[in-house]
Amino acid sequence: MLAGRASTSPSPHEPHTPPFKGGITYPDMLTNAIKIAWKVLLRHPFYTFITLFGISLTLTVLMVLTSFLDHLLAPHYPEHKRERMLYISRVALRDSARQSSRTGPVSFRFIDTYVKTLKTPEKVGLTTFFGFANSYVNGKRISLQTKFTDAIFWEVTDFEFLEGKPYNAQTIAQGHQVAVITDDLKRQYFEDETAPAVGKNIDVDNVRYRVIGVVRAAPVTRPTTAGDIYFPYTVPKSNYQSEGLSGSYVALILARTPADFGAIKAEFDGVVSRIPRPVLEGGNKYVVVETAASTYLESLLSNFFEAQATAIFFSVVGLFMLLFMALPAINLVNVNVSRIMERASEIGIRKAFGAPARTLVWQFVVENLFITFLGGAIALLLSGVIIWFINTSGWIARADLTINFAVFAFSVLVCVVFGLLSGVVPAFRMAKLPIAEALKSNG
Repeated sequence: MLAGRASTSPSPHEPHTPPFKGGITYPDMLTNAIKIAWKVLLRHPFYTFITLFGISLTLTVLMVLTSFLDHLLAPHYPEHKRERMLYISRVALRDSARQSSRTGPVSFRFIDTYVKTLKTPEKVGLTTFFGFANSYVNGKRISLQTKFTDAIFWEVTDFEFLEGKPYNAQTIAQGHQVAVITDDLKRQYFEDETAPAVGKNIDVDNVRYRVIGVVRAAPVTRPTTAGDIYFPYTVPKSNYQSEGLSGSYVALILARTPADFGAIKAEFDGVVSRIPRPVLEGGNKYVVVETAASTYLESLLSNFFEAQATAIFFSVVGLFMLLFMALPAINLVNVNVSRIMERASEIGIRKAFGAPARTLVWQFVVENLFITFLGGAIALLLSGVIIWFINTSGWIARADLTINFAVFAFSVLVCVVFGLLSGVVPAFRMAKLPIAEALKSNG
């Protein structure tokens, strides 16, 4: 049935012939292995169903998780320049005995005095974290997330203006009561959403502002840029004139290239070291000032970890994914061993005719990778449906999860790793099965 001897003319009726010599090339071997894998899958539908179910479920979870992490951390609208950005989002103040401390966002004064003066960055913008306000339309209250920004904020971000334009430095200096709103707020506030909103007024917390621009809204998972309405930092309630180093602002530092990160951080650390001490905040004196220019991920994780935040994060995520793949892979190893045991006689015959162990290992590994990629294709379809549901369900406001190239490439890598984890062990085990024992199992 199956031969392992060299042959210059393999029979077209026996696709089981995969020797390394005799004129058979690696593409021929791969083609034969895939044909055998397909026939094996059709021969054992129950094992096939169990295997595909486990693979597709595992890979679907990993694909959706990867898509969410990409959505959360990678450069996306309106932060396409995030790979060139550093953030200064918090400052920690402590006394000499480190018994009293104060930690929080930085103030406008801190950014204007110590960050805007940096020479290495290309640009430095600023914005506040989420603020909240109310607006009313026909007696109905609209809860708003507000942001106060400078003019450079619109230059370091990539907002798509559907109408109008952003406010500039001159508008801010003149103290005009203007605002940029999102397309979502326009639909909620103005009766005719098809009519231009630019030039109209909007009342927020009993203060009237003139709309000068409408932007496509950013997902709420991007806290440095997401909001419903954007004001110049000079309008009321921005608290930009408050003294001290602590406040409600974050600095957005745009580097010319990521290679400048080290120089920017070093320059900023030098500026911080020259801040006069003690620092007076809330009636207390602090002599230790701790802050840093960080990447987006470092800035985000600094809220949860004190040091080595990025390394801890990737270690935890990597360990979770490895364990998540390993558990079903172990179950599939047992399924694969049972499936291969039914083919012990085939293995014995091939070994009796001289098929080397590496040929048998190659066959079983290809079979397992083949079924893994079938499960991956199913998982890709399921992930697309789940991601579409997340984007349209409103669970995450304005979510834009996608299966882009990075997510797809990672998914392919996961398929390969998963296929190897669940296929190599049984392949080696069966390839080393003695001929006599393998033939005996047939009877």
